[in-house]
Amino acid sequence: MSPPSPVGPKAAASQKTARAPSVTASDVARIAGVSAMTVSRAINNPDRVPAATLAKVQAAIAKTGYVPNLLAGGLRSNKSRLVAALIPTLVGPIFNETVQALTEALNQHGYQLILGQSGYAESHEDALLSAIIGRRPDGIVLTGVNHSADTHRRLRAAGIPVVETWDLTPTPIDMLVGFSHVAVAEAVCRRFHQAGRHRLAVISADDERAQRRSHAFVAAALNLGLAEPLVHLVPAPTTLGSGRAGLRSLLTQKPDLDGVFCSSDLLALGVLTETHALGVSVPGQLAVIGFGDLDFARDLHPALTTVRVDGSLIGREAARCIVERAEGRTVPKRVIDIGFKIIERASV
Repeated sequence: MSPPSPVGPKAAASQKTARAPSVTASDVARIAGVSAMTVSRAINNPDRVPAATLAKVQAAIAKTGYVPNLLAGGLRSNKSRLVAALIPTLVGPIFNETVQALTEALNQHGYQLILGQSGYAESHEDALLSAIIGRRPDGIVLTGVNHSADTHRRLRAAGIPVVETWDLTPTPIDMLVGFSHVAVAEAVCRRFHQAGRHRLAVISADDERAQRRSHAFVAAALNLGLAEPLVHLVPAPTTLGSGRAGLRSLLTQKPDLDGVFCSSDLLALGVLTETHALGVSVPGQLAVIGFGDLDFARDLHPALTTVRVDGSLIGREAARCIVERAEGRTVPKRVIDIGFKIIERASV
């Protein structure tokens, strides 16, 4: 497993900085130059507010990222004991371990998990987060680190503990538990090179994290003096069928292809299925490496070499960070790199 990545001085210093208090209706009122009652009326009964006043309140809300607290009026005297987690898809199994571990770890501390499917578009995540923030959960767990400017502003304004997962950056919104997609791609490319594979390709989902792995894989191959790998993109979430079609397309372009990196084990399953159909031997003619180490990977023929990320550890660490912050305790290490491991099997 890769060692934890050190956090730079700038990030380390930011870890010691307390989160700013959440933006309130009074803050919006001060910026808009109106009373808090007027802000409330503009939110709840905008038709009863003069157009010019409404415009000033709306401008102040946009500037601050304020989200009305839907649990106001005495209902917020106790914690909600709810934590919201957003994952891109409920269809793909790669996040299952994280969700299960997150649920179990939160339950041990008396918190319940609510799950939202954000999709792979920023606009979907923005809309879902608006609904979630307004209900003031005790924590939010996000997938990835690339979010819209609006999401960044709203989350910081809300003052709710946030943990980003399944990615890595020294400058998270709040806290982070993940790994480097670039490091994964570089390690996989070196593994192909060590195996004597020089004519490489990538079959990748078109989401941002998978494409980042693809770009890093291409760069690593070029740094090793190899020909530029072909890249075949497929829609996320990936399917077995897109893996089969991807391999057919790649072999049409490069019949002597000898190594394929797949952005998911499901794509790799499709590739192996297609090699059987075409009579291409694995690993004799073609080496295949997947990503995810899903349950079926070890039972394939040949067994799939793949990248293992400890999704359960991500879930447990994310839960720990949320609970610590929700209970008013300091989280000393806000960026946690759990690393990854290439699981060697028979497909390379």
